[in-house]
Amino acid sequence: MSVSTAVVLAAGEGTRLRPLTRNRPKPMLPAANRPILEHVFDALVEAGMERLVCVVGYKHDRVQDHFGPTYRSVPVQYVRQHKQLGSGHALLQARSAVQGPPLVVNGDRLIETEMIEAVADAYERDEPAAALAVLEHPKASQYGAISLQNDEITELIEKPTTDEYRLINAGIYAFQPDIFDEIADTPRTEGELALTDTIARLMDRDRVKGVHCEGMWVDATYPWDLLEMGREVLARGRVDTAAQDEGIWVHEDALVHDAATLRAPVVVGPDSEVGPGAVVGPDTALGRNVTIGANATVERSVLDADTRVDAGSTLFDTVAGQDVHVGAGTVAPGGDADVRVGNRVFEDQRLGAVLSDRVTADGNVSLDPGTLVGPSAHLHTGAHVQGRIAEGAEVMR
Repeated sequence: MSVSTAVVLAAGEGTRLRPLTRNRPKPMLPAANRPILEHVFDALVEAGMERLVCVVGYKHDRVQDHFGPTYRSVPVQYVRQHKQLGSGHALLQARSAVQGPPLVVNGDRLIETEMIEAVADAYERDEPAAALAVLEHPKASQYGAISLQNDEITELIEKPTTDEYRLINAGIYAFQPDIFDEIADTPRTEGELALTDTIARLMDRDRVKGVHCEGMWVDATYPWDLLEMGREVLARGRVDTAAQDEGIWVHEDALVHDAATLRAPVVVGPDSEVGPGAVVGPDTALGRNVTIGANATVERSVLDADTRVDAGSTLFDTVAGQDVHVGAGTVAPGGDADVRVGNRVFEDQRLGAVLSDRVTADGNVSLDPGTLVGPSAHLHTGAHVQGRIAEGAEVMR
């Protein structure tokens, strides 16, 4: 049976990416100068998918308002997961919207078109109970690990406790049409319905095929991962504007002063402006309507839409959300830091600062490496900021 409908699981918040996900779901965070989910949709369309069914939940309007009813002339249908009760539960919400075998992907990971094609081809050739992409990864313990024998999945380890595994579940699946019945029959674990639990049940009585894939696969689990995503996108030139020069992309509606310096790879989005003496790049993405003031320096950073960096500021290894204002002379020197996410501290992560949506820094603010600033926080002139700053907080000198 031909696979022509893709189900995209995009209902989650991405709690480990807070505070960036306070106002939008993880799939709508930027991979360079476009949302992660836009890259996923591109890969599906280019792989020949004729319909997209998008499972939305947390802040669902941010997804639906951005994409609308079609994407690149391919119909997009939205279904709601009102409570996030696991990946299997998310897929089950698409039951009434899918006829025939579904191809299923996560909406928050960068993947290659060739991976999707390989999984679809493997399913259509052999029609196993399921086909799923597997790839080698140096940190398999962070993801669902796989044991593979003669292209058949023999073991699926959801949360491996060691790094002895080398293959991971890449989160690209093709299923028989009865997968929805199989999910419905799967017992819940602690109230949640995991897709991998259903796959494990299929393995007990049928053949689940592993499709060995290679290529780009990036999962933004933590804030610093958005910097890696940006680097991967720029390295492959997957930006939404024409190239002006090798490794330098400037949208036709952007303005870059003759005295500014762009260092490849770098992208400057539509309606953005780079002032005289400013240095932008390498490994830097400016979204829509971003302004970089005179003599400012921005390196190894991702700045989302409507962000303004005033004159003389320096940002390294920084992620800025939407409508952020960085006043003159502000410094985020970047480098390695110990970053607290929830109750866990991650040591030696390269992260300058995270400035969530609508953060304002009045000027001459200094941000220690690893600083996470919540939405709408106000950093007053001359403030020294470190650690985690709460939403709406006022930080004085």
